[in-house]
Amino acid sequence: MHLIADRLQKKFGSINAVAGVSFAATPGKILGLLGPNGAGKSTTISMIAGLTTPDSGSVRIDGAALGTGAHPSKRHIGLVTQEIALVEELPARLNLEFFGGLYGLSGRSLAMRIAAVLELTSLADRAGDPPSEFSGGMRRRLNIACALLHEPKILLLDEPTVGVDPQSRNAIFETIEALAGQGRTVVYTTHYMEEVERLCDRIVIVDHGRVLADDTLSGLLASAPVANKLMLKYDLPPDAAALSEIKTLPGVSAVNLAGMELTVSATNLGAAAPRVLERLAARGFSCQELTSRRANLEDVFLALTGRTLRDT
Repeated sequence: MHLIADRLQKKFGSINAVAGVSFAATPGKILGLLGPNGAGKSTTISMIAGLTTPDSGSVRIDGAALGTGAHPSKRHIGLVTQEIALVEELPARLNLEFFGGLYGLSGRSLAMRIAAVLELTSLADRAGDPPSEFSGGMRRRLNIACALLHEPKILLLDEPTVGVDPQSRNAIFETIEALAGQGRTVVYTTHYMEEVERLCDRIVIVDHGRVLADDTLSGLLASAPVANKLMLKYDLPPDAAALSEIKTLPGVSAVNLAGMELTVSATNLGAAAPRVLERLAARGFSCQELTSRRANLEDVFLALTGRTLRDT
């Protein structure tokens, strides 16, 4: 099912938590909602899930507006919140039976769905144990299993890997990828760059409640004002005439000389590197050491926001 968030706005007193956020998520794809804590991600997810009423804007599922209260369209949504919502002393299977009952499931259909989500989240062998005996990663996976019982077409995951170990994080990633592969529409919020780079087909970067960018990873890297870098070390640094010539080469966006190290920013490393080396060698400057670094998603974020990511 197609999900559209259209100019969502929400204020809490004087705080403008979400200020006109818009994006579209499509079936079989994972949309990453990326931003630091306090950027407005959770409030946006809450409005999409129908838990918070926007001050203005709308949420549409397959073209139909998301209604208030117990609206039928909400049955298509599965929500995994940051806070783990489990009955800690009940066995995992009874937790699933409880949440399944909330979704109106019972009997054989509920039993089949419990078996399916336990298998999907690799918890079938721990179905009789309570979450209080689980690791943080296992509890997160059970939380996801609860949200999948009613086979939602749209899955909203709000920072589902907070506080989990690398093995559990990888298991969660594999589960999410499998769900997208089944044709579900997935919206995944996080402030971890590497998660978005691995999982997401499209990335929406938000901060201070506003959308800063909305594109694929390759599109963001190509269009954002960041560059790949060549770092060249010389025994004899290039002179002003050589630097001026390098600046005019196609694809070179910036040149900086600090001591014996020359840094060249370029949109395409593969094309720029041989040109730079050739021109400098022709002027008698022989490179002693060459390293390179490709622009990544964090570079894009910092270029858009002008500051580092915050964790509080």
